[in-house]
Amino acid sequence: MSYPTIESTIGNTPLILLPRIGGEEAKRRNNLILGKLEGNNPAGSVKDRAAFSMITRAEARGQIKPGDTLIEATSGNTGIALAMVAAMRGYKMILLMPENLSEERRQSMAAYGAKIVLTPKSGGMEYARDLAEQMQKNGEGLILDQFANPDNPLAHYETTGPEIWRDTKGSITHFVSAMGTTGTIMGVAQYLKEQNAQVQIVGAQPEEGSSIPGIRKWPEAYLPKIFDRSRVDQIESVSQADAENMARKLAVTEGVFCGISAAGACEVAVRLSHQLENATIVFIVCDRGDRYLSTGVFPA
Repeated sequence: MSYPTIESTIGNTPLILLPRIGGEEAKRRNNLILGKLEGNNPAGSVKDRAAFSMITRAEARGQIKPGDTLIEATSGNTGIALAMVAAMRGYKMILLMPENLSEERRQSMAAYGAKIVLTPKSGGMEYARDLAEQMQKNGEGLILDQFANPDNPLAHYETTGPEIWRDTKGSITHFVSAMGTTGTIMGVAQYLKEQNAQVQIVGAQPEEGSSIPGIRKWPEAYLPKIFDRSRVDQIESVSQADAENMARKLAVTEGVFCGISAAGACEVAVRLSHQLENATIVFIVCDRGDRYLSTGVFPA
């Protein structure tokens, strides 16, 4: 008999209808809001796709081999995903992350055997990225670099985008994604635009002064090299309060328990549904809410 390995459980996540979150206005306008449940991946987020792609493709090119040490700066989900793939493929993993990110994320990375280096909150992800570069220069390991590695968006071009096109039977009109490393939105946008150039690609980023894990508005010097502004038709800003409120609302009205960046993307999808007619709007539910319990967003 042939049994699947955990690798085979990455991807092919459900695309579900959210009939209540858009309210009566979305119904009146005959709009559909669909969420792609990336929390169903084995390490719990959309980043499982990119992590698997970056490690296995680097292996295939002969850049890395089992037993090597890998380094990555991460705000959480990519780190957890890389820790999982490193464990399944036989690598040592060093992850650098700002000290203010949730305890659940740190513990998840450690559970997979990763070494965690906490960086000052004041330096944000920029400091973590700079330190990772320095560690690589010191010969402590190899950076996969989710921010510049084309294998990140390629994972979504080859899997996430085709799944959305397949499951909507080509009826998608708008795609919404939070923008962090931008790998998801870049890969999906490229695929969907090749199928139908009229599909609108909408990115969600935090308002000035808002801190939403997984979504960033990068300073120009740190803008991910994989990001191509021409692939995004519209960028919407989301406040931290709106994203957190939407996270709670999704849980109690739709039974979808997701993270704050996913809720930010949903907030944008709902806004669109109140402006459009006859639209099929897909957003990425990039992870699960249990990763944020210690933050107080979901009070008991």
